[in-house]
Amino acid sequence: MNEISLPYHLIIPGLISILIFGIIIFKRKVLFANRKRKWFWISVTVFFGIYLLIVGGATFVDVSLELDLQKYDLNGDGFFSGEEITPEQEEAMHKVISDTARNFSFVSGLIFSGIIAFFVFIFGRTIEYINGKRIKTKQANV
Repeated sequence: MNEISLPYHLIIPGLISILIFGIIIFKRKVLFANRKRKWFWISVTVFFGIYLLIVGGATFVDVSLELDLQKYDLNGDGFFSGEEITPEQEEAMHKVISDTARNFSFVSGLIFSGIIAFFVFIFGRTIEYINGKRIKTKQANV
């Protein structure tokens, strides 16, 4: 049986996300200490966490589908011929070659993660602003 081909267009962004996400987690005390940039770093963490889930999930599905397809390669030559071509093999082949969402998940993941991180940032800053006004109002009333 042939080796599966790794989807480098998914693995490389996944590894970069793991590296950056790990650095943020490792340096969290320093990064989150500054109150002005706290919500920025929280949103960056959310961005890379969601992006890692999207790209990692797409990588997992891609490898799983290729492994499923390879079980139909009976003689292990990497080609499907004769008795190897069955309706199940054709369905597995169709799943491997026709999913563009999985192949473009590194781009759509950037967009989706960016939107979610933006809303987390705006929501966090808004809550911080409202709480700051409430505290100033209480101090003024005392």
